[in-house]
Amino acid sequence: MAKNDLLGVFEQLVLLALVQLDDQGYGVSVCRAVEERTGRKVTLGAVYATLDRLERKGYVRSRVGEPTAERGGRAKRLFRVEAAGLKSLRHSLETVERMRAGMALGRLRPEGA
Repeated sequence: MAKNDLLGVFEQLVLLALVQLDDQGYGVSVCRAVEERTGRKVTLGAVYATLDRLERKGYVRSRVGEPTAERGGRAKRLFRVEAAGLKSLRHSLETVERMRAGMALGRLRPEGA
């Protein structure tokens, strides 16, 4: 990871969802987790595009799970966060926190609000 290689906000959300899902994360569960915790509508395509990008970076690894009856005998592609992904996530979150530290949140309101 390059020192200045910060994750995007959506990448952070996807990685945080995977950490919370504890190695049982797949596209739909990540999508639901992000939507539930942010109140933001998320498309499955955006989640899979992000998961694929994170996998190319070496931040997550996928594996094919066992076929399930609920999916008509199809298997889920499960994702887990790798050590490099945790390191990058921690770095990105710490960087944002350093920028925010000491800033009164009232300063983030537009004038007249």
